[in-house]
Amino acid sequence: MPSTTRIRTRRGSLARQLLILQLVVLFVLVAAGVAFAYLDSVRATEDRARDKVTAVAEAVADAPGVLAALSTSEPTRTLQPFAQSVRADTDVDFVTIMDKNGIRYTHPNPALIGQRFIGNIGEAQRGGKVVETYAGSLGPSERVVVPVRGAAGQVVALVSVGITVEAIDAELRERLWPLIGVAAAVLVVGGIGSYLVSARLRRQTRGIAPEELSNLFEYHEAVLHSVREGLLLVGGDGRVVLCNDGARALLGVDEDVVGRELSASDIPEDLVEAFTSGEERTDELHLTEARVLVVSTSPVRSRGKAMGTVVILRDHTELQALTGELTTVRGLAEALRSQAHEAANRLHTVVSLVEIGRPEQAVEFATEELALAQELTDRVVGAVAEPVLAALLLGKAAEASERGVEFTITPDTVMEDSDTGVPPRDLVTILGNLIDNGIDAAAGNAGHGGRPGVEVTVRSGAEGLLLLRVADTGPGVEDVEEVFRRGWSTKPEDGHGLGLALVGQAVRRHSGTIDVGRDEGAVFTVCLPPKESAR
Repeated sequence: MPSTTRIRTRRGSLARQLLILQLVVLFVLVAAGVAFAYLDSVRATEDRARDKVTAVAEAVADAPGVLAALSTSEPTRTLQPFAQSVRADTDVDFVTIMDKNGIRYTHPNPALIGQRFIGNIGEAQRGGKVVETYAGSLGPSERVVVPVRGAAGQVVALVSVGITVEAIDAELRERLWPLIGVAAAVLVVGGIGSYLVSARLRRQTRGIAPEELSNLFEYHEAVLHSVREGLLLVGGDGRVVLCNDGARALLGVDEDVVGRELSASDIPEDLVEAFTSGEERTDELHLTEARVLVVSTSPVRSRGKAMGTVVILRDHTELQALTGELTTVRGLAEALRSQAHEAANRLHTVVSLVEIGRPEQAVEFATEELALAQELTDRVVGAVAEPVLAALLLGKAAEASERGVEFTITPDTVMEDSDTGVPPRDLVTILGNLIDNGIDAAAGNAGHGGRPGVEVTVRSGAEGLLLLRVADTGPGVEDVEEVFRRGWSTKPEDGHGLGLALVGQAVRRHSGTIDVGRDEGAVFTVCLPPKESAR
């Protein structure tokens, strides 16, 4: 989007904000993971230390040599080397063997032998087991005190084995460094991934901030719902990507077609072909069941990639109807101008007859011409109550006379009620186009025998049914199914093929029927139901 139309914000782009959010979330998750892993390692290390000292203490208490040494006069001489050997082999910090009152026989510091053990031993003296963290002579340690039982099962001595907290912390630190390394690797990999995602998002959103995206979406929705023109975006796969309210109204589609294929929607085939052809079209006329649409299409490409087709639809129905009326009026004006020339010639003839002394012939000639013209006018006005339709018939009669085509209104023509339920504009569209085609067909077939002619019948039935019938002396219609399709025409010139399509559209709009038959030439019969039936 051009920079002049973008709403600037002080915050960063959506990609930047997302990158920061991802990094914060990643850091919090990694920190929480490290914390949980550290706490779990602490718990696991302490549990393992307790299990280890308990196993060593119970093994020492059950050793046969310990009980034998206790029965001698100097237990320390035998037990001290044994305890030191066990301490070294099992990697514990101390192995203390004492009598049941807590006087040490062994200790890593020989100077403390013979002194009282520092710690709780009451439960062990009663034959139980003491497991605790206690600050003794070697500092805080995880320790266990178990009894040494004699042959009769009585408590004869105590064994305490412990690992200092400092040693546990050293082991924990050894396990912590790999954990920190893994956390750092996760942060680096996650940061790189977040940056790549952010860079891709920045390219796709073109550096737009969230507030801008929100505003653009709101404006986009407001514009789509407010414009009268139809806007349609068709993807390269033939599916509808975007369709505003105007397009649904103009196409006569009630359901939401976004995401669906055009061929699966109730849209005329010629429109589907125009929408999906990928060709640029400008102001093409297309007909639906009830409208005349002006269609413009333009292929869309973004960064060299085909994205689909943008379709603009405009309603041309009213303008086309007005154009048809204007054509009718223009034809009537041309006929009146031609009649004016003819009247001038006849007036000269009358004047000349008077000048040469033949007034009787002059009166007879003038009266005869007036009677013929007045007879047609009286007949049309008296038979057709709708003034617009009567004027149309008179104008077409003059146009047919100018082109050398005999224009006949059948004797059974009668339309007493002008309120037929069909707007005069639609009557002009239907009857005017049928008569125009009849005159063209009859005039074009004039050299094939007989005088060219067009016969018109306008009749309203007892139940309000309006019948319009136009017969001509042309070559007739061979392809009846295609005659009301836009573009069908018997004329070789471009720009034709819309009149009969408009006739078919107007007839369908009023729930009428149209039949194409053949007599001497083509016969078009239109039946329009009354207002109540059409509903």
